[in-house]
Amino acid sequence: MGEAVEAAGALGRAAGMEKAARAQSGWYARYLWAFAAGQLVLVPLAVLGRGPVAVTLMGVINVLLVSGLSLYAARQRVVRRGFGMKHGVLVGSWAAVFALMVLLGTTVVGRSVPFAAGAALVCALPLAVGAWSEMRGAA
Repeated sequence: MGEAVEAAGALGRAAGMEKAARAQSGWYARYLWAFAAGQLVLVPLAVLGRGPVAVTLMGVINVLLVSGLSLYAARQRVVRRGFGMKHGVLVGSWAAVFALMVLLGTTVVGRSVPFAAGAALVCALPLAVGAWSEMRGAA
């Protein structure tokens, strides 16, 4: 009988932790929105930039964005179940789209401003969808 009570208590604590994780998971949506907004600067720089100044500027902005977001993520106390997989899929999707857009923008399209603007939105899309999904899941 004591084991059943102990097991029930452990399940109750686990449910409480899951509830707390859901309640505090809004940080990840904010993280993804910031990352998506960064694409509006990084993608045009990658597609349109030429020479060492553009490369240096993109590198500095990218390091600042990733460092800031990493610090922000590291300070969070609660992470939902399945977070690692979801984050891996989102970042993997973004990386594939980013690489494709930069490749097309610098080789096929020829550094077009309209393409760069559209590519920035396309690169921000997986992150924005992830943020929207996270906001719905936290509710």
